[in-house]
Amino acid sequence: MATQACRRRPRSKRIETYCFDVSIRVKVSPSLLPSLIGSGVTTLRFSRLIFSESSDRSQILSRHGRRGNNLTRGGYLATAVTLPLAQVLLLLLWLAMGVFPAWAQTGASLSGVVTNQTGAALPDVAVTIKNVDTDATRMIATDGRGHFQASGLTPGRFEIRATKPGFADETRTGISLAVGQDATVDIKMQPKTPDACASGHEFATTDCTLTWHGVTLYGAYDVGVGWVSHGLPENGYNYEGASLINRNGNKSRFVLAPNNLQQTGLGIRGKEEFLPGWAVVFNASTGINPQSGLLANASATQTINNGLPRASYSYAIDGARAGQPFNDEIYGGVSSAQFGTLTFGRQRSLGTDAMLLYDPAGGSYAFSYIGYNGTMAGGGDTEDSRWDDALKYRLTYGPVHFGAMYKFADGSAGCYLPSPLPPGGWTAANCTPQAAHNNAYGFDLGGVHGKFSADFVFQHYNQAISVLNPLLGPQSPAAPYQSATNSINTIQITGPNLVATNNTVYGIVTDNNAIMVAAKYAWDPFKFFAGYEYIWQNNPSNPLGVGASVQGGYIMSGVEDNNLDSEKLVNIWWTGVKYTYRSKTDFTFAWYQQRQNDFRRPPACSPSAGFRASCAGTLNEVSLYADHRFTKRFDGFAGIAYSYVSGGLAIAIPHGPGVPYFHNNNVAPTIGARFAF
Repeated sequence: MATQACRRRPRSKRIETYCFDVSIRVKVSPSLLPSLIGSGVTTLRFSRLIFSESSDRSQILSRHGRRGNNLTRGGYLATAVTLPLAQVLLLLLWLAMGVFPAWAQTGASLSGVVTNQTGAALPDVAVTIKNVDTDATRMIATDGRGHFQASGLTPGRFEIRATKPGFADETRTGISLAVGQDATVDIKMQPKTPDACASGHEFATTDCTLTWHGVTLYGAYDVGVGWVSHGLPENGYNYEGASLINRNGNKSRFVLAPNNLQQTGLGIRGKEEFLPGWAVVFNASTGINPQSGLLANASATQTINNGLPRASYSYAIDGARAGQPFNDEIYGGVSSAQFGTLTFGRQRSLGTDAMLLYDPAGGSYAFSYIGYNGTMAGGGDTEDSRWDDALKYRLTYGPVHFGAMYKFADGSAGCYLPSPLPPGGWTAANCTPQAAHNNAYGFDLGGVHGKFSADFVFQHYNQAISVLNPLLGPQSPAAPYQSATNSINTIQITGPNLVATNNTVYGIVTDNNAIMVAAKYAWDPFKFFAGYEYIWQNNPSNPLGVGASVQGGYIMSGVEDNNLDSEKLVNIWWTGVKYTYRSKTDFTFAWYQQRQNDFRRPPACSPSAGFRASCAGTLNEVSLYADHRFTKRFDGFAGIAYSYVSGGLAIAIPHGPGVPYFHNNNVAPTIGARFAF
């Protein structure tokens, strides 16, 4: 309460005018003053009170007072009164100020925080609070911290509804409030699933989904053209393109570039509620090569080059996609909004999930080393970027999320012969069988705070297999049949092998551990990314034998279980920034580096002594590209990647004397388009 006096010039000698401003703001319960307000906050404002010094001091000079308004929703009430009456009113209002708080306690209040699926606070969410008994509603918006609060509610039963563009509406019911009760109701909102397409035109121009009875069909088609300074001919099985330096790349050439920003493929997924808050979930997806229509198959790129001289190779790669009908994922499970999601089947590793989230290029084959090469995602070997026979659990609680994964041992472990070979050579009777111990496990812990997010991932994989090069054949004069090597004791096989070399691969086996930390931060219109992974590899505790199986059911006719002279240490880091221009065009710059230690014994690595694959080495890749979205489904892109290697990482064949890359660098500009649904 405040008063202000002022003095006026007299219109006559007998009149001296004084004025007072009085303003009082009182917070009251609407249940007590329903006739005055509907909002819960009332302001009573009295106009200037004017009186005069005259023979009649109580004379009301209402003509000098401001015109008052009737009571409005804002609660403004204006009037002119005599001084004695004003004094009485002010006394009553002063007393009322001490009484109103007690009256307000008869109301109730609701508050809470609204977050997204990762636990980040959501501002500007429209929160509607409805009294089910009286149908009275109140709408408020969350603040920058996602917080909302409504006070002075009439006791009763309530429901809360939260809405925000881009998110599915959320409703909370069964809320009962007693007199003076304060209740907290937090709300988690999920990204809105686009509505099902109603026409072909809607499918082409919007982000509607191809959904029938809860099952959604999705996919992408990504293709382009490019040029490489040191490349190879393409083949129908290679799904990674030609942007990264290749150990056998020898000539510059124009190439058809498949799967640049995203793997071409198809998938189906579904979620069906069977109990309140519980749903069955499933997903099945596969990668297809747009240049051939064949399933993505890394192992086949090796076998079609078996026995050929290096100069005759087409692209040979290693990877988890090996011609399986569902070479990406196929799993099913149950999901609960409160208890998380548990699934079983062939699934992406936790490292792959983190790579797709924190790679500035989003796992692009054309512009990302960690997308093209799965060493980082697989925790040491690219074939382990997807795990078969695996359980996976995900849980989000507020801003924190947790993941755990376990892979059961599967497949064949092959067999081996002790030295020396018995008369008559290899037979199924004298080959000692091995047991598969390729189980794996991993954990993920991460969180979101505003526009910042980070994750920590640990992965362990036993009997991890790396297929580095096609089998050398009789046309390789320096070391004929070099890749046909017995497991365990690595006896060179120069005669008949128990497993034929046709349509088989050669693998190096290790036990791997990896820890990774990655983060990103959004500062509109920029997004910043960074990550680091530390990998340590050792010869396997449980070796594999000739005839052991790899991804896709392919068989190894040659195995190395003692490839490492000592512990191999690998460091991978990356950083990048994405700039969005007018919401439709992204410019992305990224830098990736991989380093390995010198694990050769004795450590004799130098240009004069010669390098081997066990020597320290470095690989770098930098990329820059632009991606413009013409519609919600169709975008075009153009960019360039440059990669180079040195030291032990520039050795092409990791057996015996080091055989280097034909060229230690590659320049690869690419332009293309993508259609996703």
